[in-house]
Amino acid sequence: MRKIISIILTLALIIALAGCAGKKAGELTIGASPVPHAELLNLIKSDLAEAGINLKIVEFTDYIQPNMAVISGDLDANFFQHIPYLGSNADWLQNLTPVFGVHIEPLGLYSDKYKSISELPDGATIAIPNDPSNGGRALFLLQANNLISLKDDAGFLATARDITENPKNFKFQELEAAQLPRSLPDVDAAAINGNYALEMGYNPVNDSLIIEDNNSPYMNIIVVKKGNEEEAKILALKDALLSDKVRDYINNNYNGGVVPVF
Repeated sequence: MRKIISIILTLALIIALAGCAGKKAGELTIGASPVPHAELLNLIKSDLAEAGINLKIVEFTDYIQPNMAVISGDLDANFFQHIPYLGSNADWLQNLTPVFGVHIEPLGLYSDKYKSISELPDGATIAIPNDPSNGGRALFLLQANNLISLKDDAGFLATARDITENPKNFKFQELEAAQLPRSLPDVDAAAINGNYALEMGYNPVNDSLIIEDNNSPYMNIIVVKKGNEEEAKILALKDALLSDKVRDYINNNYNGGVVPVF
């Protein structure tokens, strides 16, 4: 009898452990910026639940920790960055890979002091992101609007050292991207990523002095650790995010500050 009881208890333990493993396999933990990334993920929580996947969203307000957390295995994926930013760090590029793109958040130039780009004075101070890819992105935005010129071979990681013409003698102040909206009282203008502009209540289309057009290469992507691209829960995430439901939500709620790419 004791042997039978022992076998029953062993089988019960195996079943319980299998159930726990199944539950863990059905969890998907994603690091995301609050706006719009976490909002879009919250929108599809119920869709993933119907597929047996419990979506957990961890919000980050910086651009460093989400990649490190995916590399360490603390996150299954992240959703906050574009390909040029991912490619700006050799360690990230070696360990992480983009799976699919969702949207573009046009970067714009904002000012609390001036209403048009023509009002910016000679010697104006412009704050730009201090990470290489977004700093270069800000400079290309200024070049696209004939405010500066960059070297012909300046790539995504262009810096102020690549400026060849600066007719209004702009000065550039590099700050962490998340701090740029708060810098506006202290500078003449600031180039602000779309997600941070939205968080501060700006309408990127109406409130920016200049803004990227829809041809921007800075598509926001889902990123995972290399080798995990074909996991069932990642494929289910792709189906849920690249849906009419999400496209309609983006078009109806962000006033052009977020543009779907699907």
